[in-house]
Amino acid sequence: MRAWAAAGLATAAVVSGCGSDTSPGGAAPAQHLVVFAAASLKQTFTQIGDQFKTDNPGATVEFSFAGSSDLVTQLTQGATADVFASADAKNMDKAAAAGLLAGDPVTFATNVLTIAVAPGNPKGIKTFGDLAKPGLNVVVCAPQVPCGSATKKVEDTTKVTLAPVSEETSVTDVLGKVSTGQADAGLVYVTDVAGSGGKVDGVGFPESSGAVNTYPIATLKSAANADLAHKFIDLVTGAAGQKVLEQAGFGRPR
Repeated sequence: MRAWAAAGLATAAVVSGCGSDTSPGGAAPAQHLVVFAAASLKQTFTQIGDQFKTDNPGATVEFSFAGSSDLVTQLTQGATADVFASADAKNMDKAAAAGLLAGDPVTFATNVLTIAVAPGNPKGIKTFGDLAKPGLNVVVCAPQVPCGSATKKVEDTTKVTLAPVSEETSVTDVLGKVSTGQADAGLVYVTDVAGSGGKVDGVGFPESSGAVNTYPIATLKSAANADLAHKFIDLVTGAAGQKVLEQAGFGRPR
């Protein structure tokens, strides 16, 4: 009986997969959008995604948030998505060089670094240089990740060399280490501190203005529904999307 039931379920799954709501080949719903986006965009894109579903009844949105470099690696290794939003131009350029883009990327936001510390700043960190003090546990993003690349720019500018206890693959991982007390401080984006719900405080430093990250977004050649992808990008770059991003602390495109 178990074998018969399993076979029946498998048959039902095959039949349901052949309905009219699938794209040619029966792989995915025609109104299903897959967005690969930088980890720092999780809160804002989730909110924009809700608006997108309201604007496009019947459409569904699936997000994959991670470090931009990890997302590019996944795409070059065969992962498919409709839209890619990077936290820097460098990783978008990698996607373009690999022939993954269906068109020119559009810049939709900017972001800058800040120092995330425990609430109340118990270590008394006031400057970027303070992060090099002995005995301070500092975490940063890995160099290939946009926030890590920006950190390296600040190090070069200030001539301050950090000795981090770990290098994370996404900015949200850095934030997590600080918010859980595993690190005394970490370099994240101003938007990460703003969206932390008070779990961390931010210590700004003027040198961050020399390492501004620009966020581009583009439709991918692997898009199952290019029209839906364009609509999502239009929402992100339009007034409604820009309002969500601005409220979260992102800067305007440059």
